[in-house]
Amino acid sequence: MTLFGKLTYPEIGAQPEALTAALKQLQAQKEWVKQYVGNPLYSEVIFIGSGSSYYQALVMASTYRKWTGRKASAYPSSEIFLFRGQAVAKGYPVLVVGVSRSGESTEVLLALESVKGLPDWITSGITCYDKSAMALMTDCLLSPLGQEQSTVMTKSFSSMTFMMQAAIAGAAGNQEMTRQLEEVSNRAAGVVSHSQQIIEALINNHDFNKYIYLGMGTYRGLAEEASLKIKEMSYVWTENYGTLEFRHGPKSIVDPGTFICLLVSEQARSYELKVAQEMKEFGAYVLLITAEQASDTAFADKVLEIGGKHLSDEARTVLYLPALQYLGYYTAM
Repeated sequence: MTLFGKLTYPEIGAQPEALTAALKQLQAQKEWVKQYVGNPLYSEVIFIGSGSSYYQALVMASTYRKWTGRKASAYPSSEIFLFRGQAVAKGYPVLVVGVSRSGESTEVLLALESVKGLPDWITSGITCYDKSAMALMTDCLLSPLGQEQSTVMTKSFSSMTFMMQAAIAGAAGNQEMTRQLEEVSNRAAGVVSHSQQIIEALINNHDFNKYIYLGMGTYRGLAEEASLKIKEMSYVWTENYGTLEFRHGPKSIVDPGTFICLLVSEQARSYELKVAQEMKEFGAYVLLITAEQASDTAFADKVLEIGGKHLSDEARTVLYLPALQYLGYYTAM
């Protein structure tokens, strides 16, 4: 280990403990769930954040819609601060949930402050720091082991996303999703170790000229986050797309030297794999991150199997993150 990466590397590896701590903390904050994301008085829940926190918000909103059957949306916090009228219709009660690792994100604070006292708007949040400006401004869920020293978000992203998903499962009264998330927490250590080994060898043995991440549904936010991780850590050209949308024009950038990472869902697996196979034929190097390696993944250059095929796509979300974070780390190194 050189001085470079001395903070990021151990924080990626500390995700299993952060997930366990998030579940334990949630038990102490059951009233938060009841008062906010579980409260039937709100017509819509709006998750807001900036940068990585916005990508978390996308995952949270997608999970909320699927597991509760209620309305939810995600916006960059600046949209609520500066373009609230275009984002949210007037006349019905909404809950806005600020998402911020530090609890000090400028636009998140501005957005929450801008709706303070407005009729039909209630604020809350999720952060890793209980003494932060956001935690002092509004009632927040707290991810105690999500706190980080590194500039880039890794275990904070995982733990906050996971904690909110567990809160949503509780809000929905969905004991099966709660059980699945507990299983995810137990699987995390093995997935982190396996992902580290696979990604280190992959990056050390190849030289890619651009990175493209593909994901759909709840994994759309993960594709955004994966792309940002490479940009933040490595300064290389990267893009991300909804998997099937990549066929409509963007695929023209694929050539030998292009690295494509597909986050495979079980819900749309057959459709997504067809896109990846087509990109392989165009000359791309294809990595599949999937619950299960099978005959339909044999075309890929590399398959990283994270397990948990029987889990819902939403519950399995954070198990994709270690590989995506290690891709950024080892490319940077």
